[in-house]
Amino acid sequence: MHLPSALSFLIDEAAGLPGADALLAALGARLAADGLPLTGGALTQSAPHPIISRRTFLWRADNGRIVEALGFGLPAAGSAKNVGRDWLEGLGAAEVLETPAGEHPGGAVIGWAAARPFSPGELDLLREVARFAAAPLAALATRSTLAVLLETYLGRRSAAQVLAGRLRREPGETIRAALLYADLRGFTDLSERTAPEDVVAALDAWFDRIAGAVHAFGGEVLKFIGDGVLAIFPIGERDAIGACEAALRAVAAARAGMDHLDSARAAQNLPPLPFGLALHVGEMLWGNIGAADRLDFTAIGPAVNLVSRLEGLCKELGRTVLVSGAFATHTSQPLVPLGNHPLRGIAAPCAVFSLPE
Repeated sequence: MHLPSALSFLIDEAAGLPGADALLAALGARLAADGLPLTGGALTQSAPHPIISRRTFLWRADNGRIVEALGFGLPAAGSAKNVGRDWLEGLGAAEVLETPAGEHPGGAVIGWAAARPFSPGELDLLREVARFAAAPLAALATRSTLAVLLETYLGRRSAAQVLAGRLRREPGETIRAALLYADLRGFTDLSERTAPEDVVAALDAWFDRIAGAVHAFGGEVLKFIGDGVLAIFPIGERDAIGACEAALRAVAAARAGMDHLDSARAAQNLPPLPFGLALHVGEMLWGNIGAADRLDFTAIGPAVNLVSRLEGLCKELGRTVLVSGAFATHTSQPLVPLGNHPLRGIAAPCAVFSLPE
């Protein structure tokens, strides 16, 4: 059976591409090579993501480049902005054609801009292209959904291991990193005297501030542990000094965010959310650990033990942030020495520093 090259591509190759953006670029290039007068293309899909609601990929025929526009939140009825069509019309096209990919309501939409009006045969081909594109786009969307779900619930590092098929107990990888451990103070008392929905709101706000700051400076949240957070700034592409400096910048951003949050809570007659935070640098083992049929990725090792015990010293010393001696050797920022302190379960006393309050 002889099919146009674009339809053969969609049947035989498209589902194996890295993503919908690559599909749009390859499809547009094939159509242009077959003589269609394309100046650009657009592909809009809903996005399985906790923040992003839709993604629009935009392709230029003159240079083959793809850019992406993201939609956040759900648009109000009748107010949805058609980013793809607006962009295609901005290319000065003689005609713009948009066609749903498949019959599923709210599914993907493929748009094309042309330097001249499409002929009846070209319009028929583009409608067939949209129909044939539904299956590979659905396959790519399923793969993307799985990746997003795993990253949302497991984190980027663990999600990559699961996607790679590591579903058995194994030691995992040794990671050298700057470690950050943070924990709310008085959370048990807060949860005892506060309505559950208000406790959840407070936790969400706390995690937004700390995790947002970590991610903004290239770190990664490994685990939420009750009201605590364990995050790392890996040493590899950047050296130990770079990782520690990034961690300190994240701490400054988190503290500013929490100050702003406490001010907002005070205006609502809500108590502040004090916290303690510790920084250390060292090696940890990130492993797939648990029962034979119920696993979890867990960080273990002396560095993890030390940073968690060091955070527990914050309240005793009356400090918000404490820094280990090992971490202090990798930064030029001014620190306040607080002497050597024993840490529960740690054999040797730890040299402890704090940030200037």
